[in-house]
Amino acid sequence: MASCFRGAARLLHKAKVMLTKARGFHPKLAQRRMSRHFTGDRSTMHTIYKTTLVFTSLIFAASLASAQPTADPTPGKTDEPTPASATGDDALPAPQSDHDEQPEVASPGITASGGVISQAGVGGLIGYGRAGVLELGGSAGFTFASDYTQMNVSPTIGWFLADNFEMSAILAVNYIDTGDSSSTFWTALLEPSYHVPFNRSTFGFIGLGTGASHVSGLGTGFAVAPRLGANIMIGRSGVLTPSLAYQYTTLSTDVQVAPGETDVTLVALTGAVRFNVGFTVMW
Repeated sequence: MASCFRGAARLLHKAKVMLTKARGFHPKLAQRRMSRHFTGDRSTMHTIYKTTLVFTSLIFAASLASAQPTADPTPGKTDEPTPASATGDDALPAPQSDHDEQPEVASPGITASGGVISQAGVGGLIGYGRAGVLELGGSAGFTFASDYTQMNVSPTIGWFLADNFEMSAILAVNYIDTGDSSSTFWTALLEPSYHVPFNRSTFGFIGLGTGASHVSGLGTGFAVAPRLGANIMIGRSGVLTPSLAYQYTTLSTDVQVAPGETDVTLVALTGAVRFNVGFTVMW
């Protein structure tokens, strides 16, 4: 209401200023003329006064009504809190550990494979030892001593033709240096093996590798290597394979006994125990 009265006062002041500036106009003279005009009709003045008073009262009542607060339709209850905005840290899930389990493994038995299966291991549907799983890796080692050096590398590739039944190809290269002489020993084996699951992450296996071996300066022969070991799952798709093997090798070479005589073929039999720790990755 105060703002309404201030606005009306400003308008009256502006009107007074405009009338003062008009030519031949005098405020006091205009006041006397208006007084003489309304003196003869006091009832009209009274009507205008009452109308102005009623109009002002209506405006004041409307202002008070709009200022009153709206009644609460459910007194005694509070509104639900405003949900937090889905921005910043509120949109992120709570931190928690993610421990993926090893997939199920096959029970002992023979199940034919339909091909190579990829993405086996933790996080996948196929575990180690299942038909179709392919693993790649190998082992390496070395030995140094006084006047003796031995180094070996054995890359391997294996494929499970059926559940728990694997066919592996093993190529072993051994280099031996005794100071006075040196030789390289090559062995290529094809090894079928059977793997028995103890749980989802540990297997025991037994295999029998057969193939050929070659020793520089001596010749080529036949090799047989039974092997016993374990498969331990490492990480999501790694396999640690400690094993113990006995390699039996036959070597044949022609030796001339005396000048002018027929060469004699000598067959040498060698045997060696090997302990290897290999690492492979499921494809």
